[in-house]
Amino acid sequence: MTHTLRRSRAIMLLLAMLFASLTLAFPPIATAQRKRSAPAHPARSNSKKPAASADRRGREADKSRRASAAADDKGKRGGSRRERLAESRRAAEQRRREEAERRAEAARRAEAARQARLAAIARQRALDQALRDEAVANIGQDSTTGEDLEVRRIAVAALGYHAGTVVVMDPRTGRIYTIVNQAWALQRGYKPCSTVKLVTGLAGLTEGVIDPTQQLAAASYRIDLTDALAYSNNPFFQSVGGRVGFEKMVSYARQLGFGEPTGINYPNEYPGRVPVFKSGYAVNHMSSHGDDFEVTPVQLAVLVSAIANGGQLLMPHLPRTPEETLRFKTEVRRNLNIPIESYRRLLPGMIGAVNYGSGKKAYDPLQTIAGKTGTCIGQSGWLGLFASYAPVEDPRLAVVVISRGPDARQHFPAQVAGKIYRALNGRFARRGNVAPVATAPSVLDPRPRIDPRAAAAMSSEEVEAEVAPDPATTTNGATTADTQPRRGVRSVLQPMDARPEIRTTETTTRPAASAPATNGSRGANERPRRVLSTSP
Repeated sequence: MTHTLRRSRAIMLLLAMLFASLTLAFPPIATAQRKRSAPAHPARSNSKKPAASADRRGREADKSRRASAAADDKGKRGGSRRERLAESRRAAEQRRREEAERRAEAARRAEAARQARLAAIARQRALDQALRDEAVANIGQDSTTGEDLEVRRIAVAALGYHAGTVVVMDPRTGRIYTIVNQAWALQRGYKPCSTVKLVTGLAGLTEGVIDPTQQLAAASYRIDLTDALAYSNNPFFQSVGGRVGFEKMVSYARQLGFGEPTGINYPNEYPGRVPVFKSGYAVNHMSSHGDDFEVTPVQLAVLVSAIANGGQLLMPHLPRTPEETLRFKTEVRRNLNIPIESYRRLLPGMIGAVNYGSGKKAYDPLQTIAGKTGTCIGQSGWLGLFASYAPVEDPRLAVVVISRGPDARQHFPAQVAGKIYRALNGRFARRGNVAPVATAPSVLDPRPRIDPRAAAAMSSEEVEAEVAPDPATTTNGATTADTQPRRGVRSVLQPMDARPEIRTTETTTRPAASAPATNGSRGANERPRRVLSTSP
């Protein structure tokens, strides 16, 4: 038994060695045999390993692709950032170059503009100097035969070394006392500027389109005739001119002496010019600025004399010899077809212009002066005019001053006339007579219905083209709206929906003599100042 067991073990060992040698010699067969000899359930579990491996490989591939894409994107982003930085540098450099070019161009333009301004200033100064030299030369060539040498000396001194002309005459008789710069006063016409408002006012009053208390729209405000004249308000007279119409405006201007010689005994008198109607002609600037009119200083002196004497258009005359002076008689060209009431209603505005309005540089506390200013741009630059007479109660002098050049903008003509009136007040003082147009105290002492300090901002003497009235149609079909309001210009007058309450404030006193007052209850040296109180 034991022997048999040993022999069995030896055989099994021999077989094991043989199997091992076969396995080493033929490994696939051994592997296949192991697979065939494996149980069933382990086979099922091993079938999942290839799928898991595929998933793992897929995930690894996706991860690799994502990493590659991220690397590519990072590279792209890095490249894009570099490109953007480079592009921004190039754009910044381009902007710097453009800004430098713009600055250089702006500097060139500024320098060119500065040079142009300097050249314009030089030309203007040369023109002003030429005008002064021409005026001085003309004054030196004036014929003074028959003139009142005292009046002439005072007028020449008041004008000084300025480009201008002065006419002084007697508004009752038409006698010429002096004409300074006769060439400019007689042989040349000028745009009347705002002095044409005297014609517009008389036409409107006579035609009944306005009355002294009626307030017309001036932009968004209202103003009456007295303050419109005193402050030279353009929209008011543009509205009046539109209501009167072109034909009647020209008719009244001709009746008052425009467009025809005065008949003065000087050679080569210029007759002036009046507008000629054309289709679509607008009358607003004609009636407020004097567009298309040309007048001489002598014609303006005749105009204010007609207002002073109550409607007589005189023929001015200068007696040349003592015999002619003795034989001198007043010569009336015609009696104007204008009611005396129209002059009376116009007069407060003329007095107001001197007392508190645009002509206050002519103010004299010892006498009442009526006047009308004018400032505008004519064919050869700035023009300044002042047409006036005094004393209002007993007119003795009519003074007209026209200046050319930069002085015209400072109301220089009113200042010249004021010097003449003050210097001649003792000689031509009131004699006790009362002019037919100066009968009521309200005429001699007009009071403003608006604050003079505020209304001064609306004075249109230097902004004659800045404010236009509302469009209106004249009687002959022409429109008055030939311009539009300019930006930045605002009326400061009484609002349409406000009712003015006038109250007296303290007066300002001018240093002067203590002579008796000539214009009513006001003291001789006192000048009224009034403010507007608007009731709710």
